[in-house]
Amino acid sequence: MTARLDLTDRVVVVTGGAGGIGSAFGALAAERGARIVVVDVRDDAAARAVAALPGGEGRHAAESCDLTDRAQVEALIARIGDRHGRIDVLVNNAGMTSADRFDERSVESIERELAVNLTAPLVLTRLAVPLLRASDDPRVITTVSLGGIFPLGETPIYTASKFGLRGAMLSIALDLRDKGITVSSVLPSATDTRMLRQEALDGGNSLQFQDPPQSPEHVARTMMGLLDRPKLEAYPRPSESWLVRAALLVPNALPRLMPLFRGKGERGQERYLRELRERGLIATVDGVERAVEA
Repeated sequence: MTARLDLTDRVVVVTGGAGGIGSAFGALAAERGARIVVVDVRDDAAARAVAALPGGEGRHAAESCDLTDRAQVEALIARIGDRHGRIDVLVNNAGMTSADRFDERSVESIERELAVNLTAPLVLTRLAVPLLRASDDPRVITTVSLGGIFPLGETPIYTASKFGLRGAMLSIALDLRDKGITVSSVLPSATDTRMLRQEALDGGNSLQFQDPPQSPEHVARTMMGLLDRPKLEAYPRPSESWLVRAALLVPNALPRLMPLFRGKGERGQERYLRELRERGLIATVDGVERAVEA
């Protein structure tokens, strides 16, 4: 049986740390003794996430940062260096999506989504290398997506960013493994986060609702497993990963295959929206339904 990684007093930096998956991972790591640096573009949400962790502000830190702003990222790394002197685990988890169709959305929105999902984690990881090397066992875990191996027709920019991120992290893992830095990725399918709730409201990709969305805690446990037993990639729902990888073996058949699953996905999406309303996770603001935090 593989021993668990000792996280006592390890410095764990989690981007998107106030969101569903990020906060779930932070809670698990904090329970195992880690010091969490919650990085989020929403400073109030980051502060709340830290307050909810065992030890609160006395043990953990909230950092507000727009990861697409190079100067802000450099300042973030400097603050972490001054306070801790190292990063033991870097979790690239921040991300976004949009249900705007490709032929209708603005070029600026395309550039923004690519910057958040693809460029930002690569830049942050590169800038964090000196602090990672200061650790005796540095790790990097990146939240990719099952959309990183399967094309999602309604969200092509998300697909492009995650395809690119998956490939980049595989390459970085191969490059850095002999330099002492262990790099892994988790590829979750639909996960019950505020981002997915809003996407469902906005009419995003219905194919991801073939089955009920998994919990952020389930994904976070898979990520913790990557710390205890490192490997290049992990899939929280392995059976789904085999299905989509098999479909990609015959890409020219996708136009015929996708309609076979669309009806089930659309029904699943409607069921998910009904459940969100029952759970009070959709609020009406100025006559428009919006997803809210749990």
